[in-house]
Order: sequence, then structure tokens, then C-alpha cells
Amino acid sequence: MITTTLLGLFWLFLPAGFANMAPVIFKGVDLLNKPIDFGKTFRGKRIFGAHKTFRGFFFGILLAIVILYWQTLLAQKTAWFALLDYSSISVLGVGFLLGFGALGGDALKSFFKRQCNIKPGARFIPFDEIDWVVGTLVCLSFIVSFSWLQIILSLVMFSFLHILTNFVSFTLGLRKTQW
Repeated sequence: MITTTLLGLFWLFLPAGFANMAPVIFKGVDLLNKPIDFGKTFRGKRIFGAHKTFRGFFFGILLAIVILYWQTLLAQKTAWFALLDYSSISVLGVGFLLGFGALGGDALKSFFKRQCNIKPGARFIPFDEIDWVVGTLVCLSFIVSFSWLQIILSLVMFSFLHILTNFVSFTLGLRKTQW
């Protein structure tokens, strides 16, 4: 049962995970490279900072929709562990929720980092690892009823995968920081 649950969670969160990586993957694209906070401040500090851009949100949501579309094509083969009925969902709607949840969680974490005077790229443990997961859980809660076990497993599993992904991205030169 636990293996099926972990596999189902991994599959469900896969589009959100790709959305979370999209800002790094598409960092060389100049399209929509404008901060989502428009340079505005709150209590004298940037709301989100220069690193949270419309480009990241656009490509993140687009990538989540594309990955979710591929998942719907594989729905018959993955039905035994899937936590969603992929044959009856709106790919655009659920893909948007997955992408926006991941990136919205990351942006919210950035807001708190700015308010705590933590510089962009500086560690903010454990929130650097779970921000996108929490955002995704919140957005998906409109269509999925998560158990406490699923929530805890999501936070633990994706924290480890996030650390691993960041290490690989740093090693390949895609990221400037290891976290």
C-alpha cells in the first residue's frame, strides 16, 4: 500500500515538479522576463524579488499542462496507482492548478524570505524544499481529498527529491546555488 501511495503521489505531483523547475529550465528565454511584483515593495522590501517572473509562471504553468496532457494519454496504464481519474479531468484546469500551486508556493516563500531579510538564493530550511509541495497541495485540495498520510509522505518524499534535483542542477551548471 505505501509503495502504491508513493507512486500515486509522485505521478500526481509530476507536472507540479516540472513547473517548479521551469524557471531554471527557461532562464535563458527573454520572453516575459519581468518580475511579478513589478518592483513594488511591502514594508520597504521587495514583495517577491526580481527572480519571480512572469516568464517563470508562464513556462511553469505551460509545462505542467503539457506533462499532465501526456499523463492523460497514459491514463489506462497508470490507473492502478493514480490518485486522479485522468480520463475525466480538464487538462487545462488541473494543469493550471498544478503549475500555479507549485509556483505560487515558491513565490509565497520568497515573500517571507524578503520580509525576513533573507537574500535570494540563500537557504531557508525547510521551506526551500517544501514550498512548491505545499502550494500544490493547497491548489489540488479543490479536487483531491488528501489523507494526513498522503500529505506527510508528499512533504517528505518531495523534500528529498527537491534536494537531489537541486544538487544535480547545480552540478550540471543550471543553478548557481546548490539549494
